[in-house]
Amino acid sequence: MTDLEKARQRIERLKADINHHNYCYHVLDSPEVSDAEYDRLVRELKQLEELYPQFLTPDSPTQRVGAAPVEAFGVVEHRIPLLSLGNVFSEEELTAWYTRTARLLGEERFDLVCEHKIDGLAVALTYVDGQLTTGATRGDGFNGENITQNLRTVR
Repeated sequence: MTDLEKARQRIERLKADINHHNYCYHVLDSPEVSDAEYDRLVRELKQLEELYPQFLTPDSPTQRVGAAPVEAFGVVEHRIPLLSLGNVFSEEELTAWYTRTARLLGEERFDLVCEHKIDGLAVALTYVDGQLTTGATRGDGFNGENITQNLRTVR
């Protein structure tokens, strides 16, 4: 088996594993692996897709955010996409990110705010004249579940 074929097979295996873990996390609310292990799998997939771009496909988990909304709730299209934050795992990666971002901003230096990561649910809330009109989950980043009625029960 060639190295190219091994890479293709590993990419397919990683995509299947990550999709399975996404389903367990987002749909079943029952993760089977730690966040660190999940991040390691996604990181490996991203690296392989960079090395072998011919195997990068639009359905890759690296090309999506979150999960598709459950249509039973009704679907809300986000006017502005709700995207996910990236991760860094070393000081070198943070430095590289900082350098890229500074270049994009046209600034040599800029301030950072660091916070602990707390898992939870990302929602977009729309208020008109101080009244909640729409609440939606992040979903896939472009469309989310309409949870307006659920939110109105929160006091």
